[in-house]
Amino acid sequence: MTTTIHIDPERVLGKRDPRIFGQFIEHFHRQIYGGIYEPGSPLSDEQGFRTDVLEALKAIKPGNIRWPGGCFVSAYDWSGGIGENRVPYYDKAWLVEESNQFGTDEFIRYCRELGCEPYICTNGGTGTSEQMSDWLEYCNLKESGKWARLRKEHGYKEPHNVPVWSIGNENYGWWEIGAKDRKEWASFVRESAKMMKAVDPSVELSAAAALDDYEWNLELLGQAGDYLDWISVHKYWDMVSETNDLASYEKCMTYTLDIRNSIEKTEHLLGVLNLLGKVNIAFDEWNLRGWYHPRFDPAIEDKVKARDENDRNESYTMADAVFSACFLNEVLKHCNTVKMANFAPAVNTRGAIYTHPEGIVLRSTYHVFHLYANLLGDTVLDSYVSSQETFEVTVDGNVHSIPSVDTVVTTDKEGTLSIACANRHPKEPVSVEFAVNGRSIQGGRLYIRNGPSTDAYNDINNPDIVSISEAGITAPDHGEPLCITMPPHSVGVLVCG
Repeated sequence: MTTTIHIDPERVLGKRDPRIFGQFIEHFHRQIYGGIYEPGSPLSDEQGFRTDVLEALKAIKPGNIRWPGGCFVSAYDWSGGIGENRVPYYDKAWLVEESNQFGTDEFIRYCRELGCEPYICTNGGTGTSEQMSDWLEYCNLKESGKWARLRKEHGYKEPHNVPVWSIGNENYGWWEIGAKDRKEWASFVRESAKMMKAVDPSVELSAAAALDDYEWNLELLGQAGDYLDWISVHKYWDMVSETNDLASYEKCMTYTLDIRNSIEKTEHLLGVLNLLGKVNIAFDEWNLRGWYHPRFDPAIEDKVKARDENDRNESYTMADAVFSACFLNEVLKHCNTVKMANFAPAVNTRGAIYTHPEGIVLRSTYHVFHLYANLLGDTVLDSYVSSQETFEVTVDGNVHSIPSVDTVVTTDKEGTLSIACANRHPKEPVSVEFAVNGRSIQGGRLYIRNGPSTDAYNDINNPDIVSISEAGITAPDHGEPLCITMPPHSVGVLVCG
């Protein structure tokens, strides 16, 4: 069977925001220290930034980076991470000592080096509305107020101009320091937003929604929706925080069928409250798999050391890559409402980049970001798939029918069509042809990211098991549609001139 993708270049869905390729970095295990920041390493510059990580991140063009958390931020005093006298303290979220070496100014410098926007998440747990607005004053006011003057004393004459701020993290959850009930949270967000907008009326504000708790979200948006520009949504489909028992490739493919539902639930909520078009959706923490950080297993004596299990490269396979492609496809198709998405995290843990003392490993998801950020256009076109091939998988006794092909179509100002395809099928290649209304495709170049099996991964000694291949595609004679073959468990982008 041949799967056909029907494309109408006149039917534009919308423009994508570059922030959908955003990244996230938290003070968790080796994400900051030993990840992006490692003073004294021969691989770091004079600021302590790992240059190999910097260059790898530049190549995938993140629209912004969200920092410093995550759960970490809900007991974080930002004022201890500025100036010359940095006092270490005990981080009650992750149960380790935080050196405070990497703070606000270092984060801003890192974003400037990277060429992306900074996105700061504030302390909505133990923090106050005043502390949030003080942090904004330090970053965004030119000279008024003691915090802006303090920034200037620290050597930053001009404001940092941080455009987007999140009020808190997952404060709906029992696991969060400073968790709140829905009425507390809505009132807290409203009052915090009022103070922050008083400091800088141009700032864009987000606040945490609980994806599956409509009462929480209705209260939040009912009380604070007029002050918000974003609703912050977090989603990890394979939750393994206590067990690290990773789902199989086949089970991960069933998770891809839930992505649209997660987006549209949030859209419907905004629509009911007449906030569509005013409040946008930020999936500012997303990944296929959650982070392993066991808390309750008495057999695990060193629960901090156990977090090293997140960094086993064999955990990052074609399942992660295909899922990530399907997520980005769906976000692109909802580009009028989902305008930000931050992959969690950027480096180490479940990140697309793994660091070691001699260099880095680019994991399977990295190449997906590289394909999408560099090859897709910024205008998303309408398309649909016919003659779809499917396959069945049985998970927990339930049979699921999975469409093999997932796709999104884009164009740019030159009219170049770029078509992203993921073949979910674990074993079989899929033939895909393209029917474009009013236009014939003469050929193009096909970039495929694949590995020899669903469990293929890159590691220190084998860094290119999963990689990108490139091939020229020539259209057949006599006006026949262009056809390509997508290998099993693969992601590709076809660029047509």
